[in-house]
Amino acid sequence: MAEQIEITWLSEPEEKDYPAAGAYLSLLHDDTDVKTLVKKLKKAPASRFKAKDIFRASGLSLLGISNFHLEKDRQKIKDGTPLSPILLVRDGRTGRVIIADGYHRLCAVYSFNEDELIPCRIV
Repeated sequence: MAEQIEITWLSEPEEKDYPAAGAYLSLLHDDTDVKTLVKKLKKAPASRFKAKDIFRASGLSLLGISNFHLEKDRQKIKDGTPLSPILLVRDGRTGRVIIADGYHRLCAVYSFNEDELIPCRIV
């Protein structure tokens, strides 16, 4: 049986996460919508969802273990470094959840515990 590792979280997303979310969202939405979504994410209350449920809702695949950013986040988990909550946007058109920021963190967490409750901001 694999060793259980406690995953620690920051209470709030890091400030750099919002521009990263905006950059990703700008591929999917126009500038006005992106600004609105990022403002809403900053004000959104904290929520928690299981890693496996976020993956299912997003329709994305799990990254391979050889991904550099995934490995960096896995090492943070092993070192006990708190991770930033994930930023999510509900896409009413597709019925999916967009992982606006935190995809690599989500993959890293999933690799340790698919049932981990991940702190999120979701709009």
